[in-house]
Amino acid sequence: MPTKTWAAALAAVVSVAAAAPALAHHSFAAQYDGNKPVRLTGKLVKIEWTNPHSYIHLAVTRKDGTVQEWACEGANPGALSRRGFQRGDIKIGDTLTIDGFLAKNGSHLIDARRIFLADGKVIYGGSAGDGGPGDTGAE
Repeated sequence: MPTKTWAAALAAVVSVAAAAPALAHHSFAAQYDGNKPVRLTGKLVKIEWTNPHSYIHLAVTRKDGTVQEWACEGANPGALSRRGFQRGDIKIGDTLTIDGFLAKNGSHLIDARRIFLADGKVIYGGSAGDGGPGDTGAE
């Protein structure tokens, strides 16, 4: 294979690899509706400390007694840690309240802007620079 072909193939692979993290991260407006605020209170059933976003899963009991599981998307673990939210601050079964905004697609997903921990601590859960309500653009 000629050197130019190898160089072009390598450049294509590097470009795709470099773009993958950018594709994984999205703006607030791409997925959430800033005109649809919601407050959820429920029991923690799962937490995913993942990049580029963390997810807190709550079992929320509705007025009719049925339980719905909601995923609450927050900032990455490093950002949450810098804001004072550590893994040990919550445990499965804790009751949490989360203020956020509903997903545009109608799923049980919200953008978690404020997370009220069981001990009373309040954490800003949004991703810096996402353009959503309360975004300061700084970490």
